[in-house]
Parts: sequence; structure tokens; C-alpha cells
Amino acid sequence: MPDTLRNLLRQRPENGHKGTFGHALLIAGSYGMAGAGILAGKGCMRSGAGKLTVHIPKLNNDIMQVALPEAILHHDCDMQRWTSHITGNGLSCYNAIGIGPGIGMHEDTASAFLHLLKQMDAHSVATGHAIPTVLDADALNILAAHPQWMQHLAQNTILTPHPLEYKRLTDAGADMKQSVLVLKGHPTTIFIPGREPYHCPYGNNGMGTAGSGDVLTGIILGLLAQGYPPAQASVLGVCLHAISGDLAAESLGTHSLIASDLTDFLPKAFLAIQQDIL
Repeated sequence: MPDTLRNLLRQRPENGHKGTFGHALLIAGSYGMAGAGILAGKGCMRSGAGKLTVHIPKLNNDIMQVALPEAILHHDCDMQRWTSHITGNGLSCYNAIGIGPGIGMHEDTASAFLHLLKQMDAHSVATGHAIPTVLDADALNILAAHPQWMQHLAQNTILTPHPLEYKRLTDAGADMKQSVLVLKGHPTTIFIPGREPYHCPYGNNGMGTAGSGDVLTGIILGLLAQGYPPAQASVLGVCLHAISGDLAAESLGTHSLIASDLTDFLPKAFLAIQQDIL
């Protein structure tokens, strides 16, 4: 497996700049859940994305500005939740989109989510190119409540449910056959259309902590923004996330491990793959 991961991990060009490594859009964090956006945002930036825009409610501005100064902030018209359409340059400036951590399931948020799915669908038809997308947490719960909305998902959209979210989707009859499914757990298993399931050999029970999945969403989003295909971004992202957890556990133990430790150890996970020290 280390050979496979080394082969997946691309070398960054010496003359690369922030435009080279992609612009990600992250929609995460209602008021009171800003941490979900911070954790996902840090995962995205630490995984090598060139730029990150985070769409947030206005009341999350100050904490996001301080906690994640590297990000561009796009403010919703609502103070507490996602309700607004994505405006400005629309979707054309983004190389990848991540939706879901901490957004909640308010009716206005679900409506904004549906509008964005339709907007992405229209963009795909107009350009012949779907924007690579990862959906997590409340985005999945909204889909479970409205399984007919799955029809707007592009092929190979990445879904990252934990077991309860997966059960909600399957109980609702959601059609996930054309999606890349990252079923979180120990081990995390990745289901890629037309291929055998991949079971990540890394990770530990210390990663069973709030916010760990938000970090994973961010890592996958950052890889997608850099141009990794969805299947590769999922496998590499899951393994980087799990290796970060193992490195954190070696240093801190599993009892005290928290999600932000994963972003702290992510640079060492990249080095472990590059230097063949797994």
C-alpha cells in the first residue's frame, strides 16, 4: 500500500503558485457550529489547496477570520445559517466544492442546498464538466430527507457518511450507485463504482471523536481542488487522514486525541508517504 500511496501523491511543480493548486469552495458551519467549518477548512488548506473560500453565516465571521486567516470568507445574507444562493462569479471560479459540515437542516438551508445542486447541474450541462464535489454530514441528512434530490448529483460525487448517516440514506432509498461512497469507521471503506471496495489499513479508535469527519471532508476537498480524480482523492484523502491519526496517537495516545490534532499531524502524514516511512 505505501507504494500505491506514493504513486497517487503528485509532485508539486517547482514554479507552482496558488492558482496552480486550485480554488475550493466550502459551505460549512451554522451559528454555534463554526468549528465544523474551521476543521474542514484547515484540512483543505493543509492538504495543499491553493485557495479556499468558505461560505458562512455572518455571525461566524470573527471566529473564522481569526481561526482560519488563510481562507476567503463569503457571507450569507442570514446571520445564523446558510440560506443564500452562491453569487459573485458563480461556480466558474471553483475547482471543487465541499458541502455539509455543521450546516444544519433548517428548511431555508435545504432550499439553498437544492438550488446549489441545480446550479451545479446546469453548470455541468453548459460546460460539459461537472465540478468535483464532496458531501458530508448535514448535506447527507438533507438528502436522506429528500432522496429524489440525488438525481441532481453528478456521477462520482463523493459521499462521506458515518454508519448512522448511511443508514438514513439507505432507509430513504437514496440511489448511491453512481457515487463514490466513503463509509467512515475503523476501518474506513471506500466504494468506487465498478471497482472492488478499498479498506483503509490505517487509523485507530482515538479518531472516533467529534470533528474528525469534518477534517476528512476538508482533506478530500483540497485534493479535488488540485485536480485529483474523485476515486484517487477519496483513497488518498482517507489514508492521509488515518495516517495523521496514527501519528497523533503515537505522540499523544488515543484517549486524548481530538480532531484538530489530525490537521496538526497532516504535514507529517504527507512526509511519511513521500519518504516511505509508513
